[in-house]
Amino acid sequence: MTRPATDPATTPPATTDPATAIGLGTAAIGGLYEDVGEATARATLEAAWASGIRYFDTAPHYGAGVAERRLGEFLRTRPRAEFTVSSKLGRLLRPGADGLVRVRDYSADGVYTSIAESLDRTGLDRFDTLFIHDPDDHWEAALGAAYPALARLREEGAVDRIGVGMNQAAMLARFVAEADLDCVLVAGRYTLLDRTAATELLPRCAERGVAVVAGGVFNSGVLADPGPDAHFDYLPVPPEVREKVTTLAAACARHGIALPAAALQFPLRHKAVTSLVLGARTPAEVEQNARHLTAPIPEALWSELDGLAVGW
Repeated sequence: MTRPATDPATTPPATTDPATAIGLGTAAIGGLYEDVGEATARATLEAAWASGIRYFDTAPHYGAGVAERRLGEFLRTRPRAEFTVSSKLGRLLRPGADGLVRVRDYSADGVYTSIAESLDRTGLDRFDTLFIHDPDDHWEAALGAAYPALARLREEGAVDRIGVGMNQAAMLARFVAEADLDCVLVAGRYTLLDRTAATELLPRCAERGVAVVAGGVFNSGVLADPGPDAHFDYLPVPPEVREKVTTLAAACARHGIALPAAALQFPLRHKAVTSLVLGARTPAEVEQNARHLTAPIPEALWSELDGLAVGW
């Protein structure tokens, strides 16, 4: 899959890996918003592989282990040297009254337990990247316990890259300033609707050579399909957000470009963004994303979209 061109005046950090510029996020095949059957999940993974995707992102949180298990079953049929996988820690899965429940744990023991259990679910021998997942209300434990544990694993060669993945930019910027991270995963905060990450996080990452993985580029779906059942940041779309989406879609239409194409390609224009994680629940969505990623977008549209964002 061809990666869209970035601003020629910028240079990505040295940690860029061209082979993993586009990744598949597995929250959807884990059942986010609606159940996905085993056959559909497998077909979606097959379609991603056929499209050239070799980077896969998962987490215990996605479907309470379902996404990790499904991804692992698929990857067992592929040569280990041909793909990379990132998973996350911070939520242990424990038996509850209605099945598995998620228990927050950012302790060192929690890190080692989470990794061991994720490896067991996936059947993999190792993860290439590990992210501390959503430590919004657990700053001290995440920085003081989870991060040092991951740093030791990196030093020992048990993992190649370590980072933090969140739906906010401010705390990620703090992590980049106070910890020796290889990468961050920022979801929904560098999109056509929300450019919060551009203020502090992305410049700091560019300065320190920390790779940025951009996720949630559709802001939970509204930039892909702004229909009546659309979501924005996992909730129903507020009227003011829907108005902005309508404005963005109209600008794209004037240039003959589909809104999802602009939404997908937008993050890769920034020099700090080295990878893009795209969710999909069906083969058709994978194929549609591939088409949108290769659609030529005129600079005049980017200028118009950038101008709209100034007033937001």
